[in-house]
Amino acid sequence: MRFEGKSVVVTGASSGMGRKIALDFAKEGATVIAVARRKERLEELRKEAEGLAGKILPYPGDVSLEEVNNGMIDYAVKECGKLDILVNNAGVMDEFTPIGELSNELWDKVMKINLEGPVFAMRKAVQVMSGQEGAGNIVNVASIGGVCGCRAGAAYTASKHALVGVTKNTAYMYAAQKIRCNVVCPGGVETEVMNSQTNISQMGMGRIMAGLDSSIAQGQPEDISAAVLFAASDEAKFMTGAVMVVDGGVSCN
Repeated sequence: MRFEGKSVVVTGASSGMGRKIALDFAKEGATVIAVARRKERLEELRKEAEGLAGKILPYPGDVSLEEVNNGMIDYAVKECGKLDILVNNAGVMDEFTPIGELSNELWDKVMKINLEGPVFAMRKAVQVMSGQEGAGNIVNVASIGGVCGCRAGAAYTASKHALVGVTKNTAYMYAAQKIRCNVVCPGGVETEVMNSQTNISQMGMGRIMAGLDSSIAQGQPEDISAAVLFAASDEAKFMTGAVMVVDGGVSCN
């Protein structure tokens, strides 16, 4: 019950890691604003959380839009009177596309969801958290693509490197206001996002696979959820600006 009475916003909550993160917060007593585009998935999640110590409140929307990011945080404050924790988990991949094959459309799509959305949400969150007792906590979900040069395509790698950078900047800038900001960097995780890559660049995939140890198994959503909840908890109260790599050792190679 580490999060009893806490107000939490989780993006990308309709499937995979985000779904597990939202449920785990609710199990430990939080009121979770679950954000994703698929309303029906969020309703299923809300029903699944019935009977848990906390609860899940669906907030359908596209996190690439500034108004959705502002709205989800306003909704948390309206329902709970505060915002304790923001988890920017929503993201898309880029079909492992290298720079020579990268289209403007793919670049824009990846940047809007993976970087601009979290930036909009963080900006609104720190404005709210700075004025409330107890301040707050931001956990971003990036990727080993944010700490390694070739674990994804060019757009995804750039977006996640940028998210790691803005996490560190935010942690330092708002330390005096008692706002913590950390980033979790998963390796390969068995999720819907990973399995939805249908137009994969053969050149990009070939180069990425050449640098991977195939004996290392993929992670599961619960592996990432455990790291996110730890970073958001009081157990990690002395940790801010940290980059938590959770990848089974892939990035050690």
